[in-house]
Amino acid sequence: MRLLVVALGSRGDVVPALGLAPALIAAGYEVTIAANPEFGGLVREAGAGFVALPGDARTISSFPRGWRSSPRFLAAQARALTTYLIDAVDAVVDAAPGHHVLLPNLTARFADDVAEGLGIPSIGLYAQPAEPTAAFPPILLHTARDLGGVANRFSARVAMAVATPFHAAARRARAAVGLPARRRAPRLNRVLHGWSPHVLARPVDWRPGLSVAGYWRPRIPPGWAPPAELVDFLDAGEPPVLIGFGSMAAGQDGWLSDVVARAVRGRRAIVQRGWAGLEAAGPDVLVVGDVPHDWLFPRVAAVVHHGGAGTAGAVFSAGVPGVAVPVYADQPLWADRARRLGTGPDPLPFTRLTGSALAARIDAVTTSPGASNFRGAAAELAGRIAADDAVGPVLAALAELPGSPG
Repeated sequence: MRLLVVALGSRGDVVPALGLAPALIAAGYEVTIAANPEFGGLVREAGAGFVALPGDARTISSFPRGWRSSPRFLAAQARALTTYLIDAVDAVVDAAPGHHVLLPNLTARFADDVAEGLGIPSIGLYAQPAEPTAAFPPILLHTARDLGGVANRFSARVAMAVATPFHAAARRARAAVGLPARRRAPRLNRVLHGWSPHVLARPVDWRPGLSVAGYWRPRIPPGWAPPAELVDFLDAGEPPVLIGFGSMAAGQDGWLSDVVARAVRGRRAIVQRGWAGLEAAGPDVLVVGDVPHDWLFPRVAAVVHHGGAGTAGAVFSAGVPGVAVPVYADQPLWADRARRLGTGPDPLPFTRLTGSALAARIDAVTTSPGASNFRGAAAELAGRIAADDAVGPVLAALAELPGSPG
């Protein structure tokens, strides 16, 4: 059975597919992953076939300093996201024939329409929650502030109704496969969510067919070895703090590097460049490029990150405290979960980021009298996550389909 996993978005959106691919291949499935061109090498290292989707996720993850949810800014972001999604539609339509199942992530939900037009099953593999619930506010509001049960559900319905980029992509997909326009967005019968139920439990008001499986974490690439400079730095002293914003904050003007430099002054730190191109200098500071999270995170004292689903999951799984600096979408949700679970301090929103504020959050999880509480909670949570069977529910869902090797 041939599977097409559509992993549209930044690295955090691709990571779950990289984690699942080896297990699906071992179970007898032929796996192809469709993603943006820069992830081709990672996909092939996971043993899967690769289809390049046009576009660059940096176009939808670049935020100016102190950005706010102003109508003008949100309109510009909507236009950028619409272009990004529509550009990918035709490539998915071209790649889908010959596959028996489509497995789209949340960003690529238009693939559900492609599957409908081709008459094949589609199972969602979402790293973020999209279904309305009373349990928490919708991620499209860019906040974790609880509005109350009724308001949470209502605002989620409204947010999806006005999510014009996704509707535009769905219209393009339906037209491309010869389907009439749909008045409402499709609702998949089966969606598996790639986070641990110990981090965020399945909402009790979700409909049947929606489940929380666990984190689909990628393995460290075969033959990969850490840079000697990094190993030497880690061996030279106490575990450092790691700071990186991953795929967020692309196109910054250097102010973010200045903030980071002030925050790490006087402490051992590793700074990951990421899409923001972070730089920092100092006798106890090392700047690195891409390093597998599952190798690096367990070796540091704490991780400062943007709160994206992939990075947050890696921090939770590593058993180290995290300091979240959320920017938008689902990031405030995961940052708030860290606070509630006791694995991190109060989130520091990106719009309020300063060197002193970040230094205070780092102190809270590393040197303050309460730092041991954060470390203990993080280690305990990681132990529970390690017991999750994240792949099993995916294999079970596929096994129910006609022709499955399972």
